[in-house]
Amino acid sequence: MFQQILDPVFGSLALSALVAVIPLATLFVLLGVFRVKAWKAALVGLVLSIVLAVLVWRMPPLQTLSATAEGALYGIVPILWILVNALWVYRLTVVTGWFEVLGDRIRAISDDQRILAILIAFCFGALLESLAGFGAPVAISIAMLVAAGMKPLKAAIVSLLANTAPVAFGAMAAPIIALSGVTGIDVHLLSQMAGRQTPFLAVFVPLILVFIVDGVRGVRQTWPVAVVAGIAFAASQFVTANFIAVEITDVVASVVTVIAVLVMLRFWKPSSTLVFDAEDREAGAASASRAAATGPTRTGSGTGLQVTEAVKVDTTTRTRGNLTWNAVLPYVVIIVVFSIAQIPVVKQFLASAVTLVFPWPGLEIVNAAGDPVATTFSLNVIGTGGTLLLLSGVIVALAYRIRPKDALVAYGHTLHQLRFTIVTVVAVLALAYVMNLSGQTQSLGAALAATGGFFALLSPAIGWLGVAITGSDTSSNALFGLLQVTAAEKAGLDPILMAATNSSAGVLGKMLSPQNLAVAAAAAGMAGKEGDLFRKLIWWSLGLLVVFTGFIYLQSTVLAWMVPTP
Repeated sequence: MFQQILDPVFGSLALSALVAVIPLATLFVLLGVFRVKAWKAALVGLVLSIVLAVLVWRMPPLQTLSATAEGALYGIVPILWILVNALWVYRLTVVTGWFEVLGDRIRAISDDQRILAILIAFCFGALLESLAGFGAPVAISIAMLVAAGMKPLKAAIVSLLANTAPVAFGAMAAPIIALSGVTGIDVHLLSQMAGRQTPFLAVFVPLILVFIVDGVRGVRQTWPVAVVAGIAFAASQFVTANFIAVEITDVVASVVTVIAVLVMLRFWKPSSTLVFDAEDREAGAASASRAAATGPTRTGSGTGLQVTEAVKVDTTTRTRGNLTWNAVLPYVVIIVVFSIAQIPVVKQFLASAVTLVFPWPGLEIVNAAGDPVATTFSLNVIGTGGTLLLLSGVIVALAYRIRPKDALVAYGHTLHQLRFTIVTVVAVLALAYVMNLSGQTQSLGAALAATGGFFALLSPAIGWLGVAITGSDTSSNALFGLLQVTAAEKAGLDPILMAATNSSAGVLGKMLSPQNLAVAAAAAGMAGKEGDLFRKLIWWSLGLLVVFTGFIYLQSTVLAWMVPTP
């Protein structure tokens, strides 16, 4: 039996917290200062956490390795199982050419830069975030905006800032699911809480986007459609996260918002149009095509997979309705599949189907107070969101008449594309589990809890910093989720509120993460100019963080009624 120790360093809680932060600080410094690749930095952090667990927190070596294995497996199922299948569905739309058609359908709606900033960066970017994440929404949004004629710098800034509101529920809610895994809080409660926070941001993001594109004039002329987009996204996100299914929150929100904006534009137009410059449109077209076609991007309906050039759908032989239906088909399939999975009988079957619940071998742990630490592991591959995504992908492949061999090749390329992401996620989740089970996280939480009610003001900054450095809301939740809960409990704050805050506030740091900046700079043809983007976005990020922190403080006091109860 291993008992966690809060103050193993000379009996000092403060010194113990400083030592406990070493793996995280090293990870952040390697990423943010030395620009070490994420998977390498994560592995270094993992090794340091293991060393500290054994030598400082006195966790038995075999139990330490067992905790590492448990975290690694949780990183694979359900986190990576969701991410891989989500990106596979997205890749199927790319290799068949229907992704390009979807972009064309959106661009054909308007030639106003401000309107397209909302439709492409905000709505379509959120749809991509719901499926792919990990830089794909930013890269593709920039490519589409530049191809349409927007200046590269402006397209990059707009796309980075738009990639905020949907992030907490991105990649089929992988961040929320990871947060539930490390904190032990029910995923539905976390979904409800985050669904009562991020909509607050979503309302304002479209207004900020049109301001960036066209200043005060843009806001004055297009505020009606910006407000409609913000409210539609916020309301859909709130309803889906609280009452339907956390996995499809962003899918529903983005689709509903696109529909709302399109309906709005049928009855209302801005008083003047901010058109794209023809020369910029021509100059950006080639760059956008290259960015959107990165990786394997060709297949045919039964014609065999070619991985070197993009294929185009023959739009001359199809009706407008047929083109639109096929372009949105994957997202309709996902919504239908996940909605069916929420029918009580189906949901109960999926929850109980081949579910293995067992105490994780080699772990016998009690906390500093002598209470047992839960080490039960639940493994259910059939009922997880990743399997529903896999089923959705199979249906999409059949609908697009993709040969099984070609679909498998696309899946293989997806795994290859995510190979370093897989290592990163597995290492970060293993690091989180080692820190949590050895007591390192509890030492940090106990030290932060000493700030009392002031911790409500620190909590958003912790989530923001985690995503700014790691570039992933999922990774930040895995690293800091239990820390937030531990500190909240000791400070007398609601752990559900503080845990969800880590995810919700973290989205504001994504626009500044080195990984996202690098992706944006490359997509915009601005390689080496990441600093320019950083300087343009830092004040937006910090300003929104300050406002959001005030909102969280109100939720911890006068707005406490917004916090769901178990």
